[in-house]
Amino acid sequence: MKKVEALIRPERLEPVMEELRKLGYPGVTITEVKGHGKQKGVTHMWRGAEYRVEFLPKLKVEAVVLSEDVGRVVNALIRAARTGSIGDGKIFVYDVADAVRIRTGEAGFNAI
Repeated sequence: MKKVEALIRPERLEPVMEELRKLGYPGVTITEVKGHGKQKGVTHMWRGAEYRVEFLPKLKVEAVVLSEDVGRVVNALIRAARTGSIGDGKIFVYDVADAVRIRTGEAGFNAI
């Protein structure tokens, strides 16, 4: 099993969720986060004055998937989250040793 973690623009959540549902992975964890990458924030103009927003709002979407589905899931996330502009986000993939459903004690992918 693998954990796929995607940091995306908030407005791209619905297309991302649709892609994950199509692949059979409706169970996700969504967290509101803030941060910046190489662009180090943005500068806005308001009433003639410049102000800088250093940490931009993002959503962290986490899903545990079968190892053989990682490529399909990552490609689907890229298609759904991409706008072509700086700040589209990142995807990280981690190994998951095990998962256990607390209610029933089921382990492995059956617990997901």
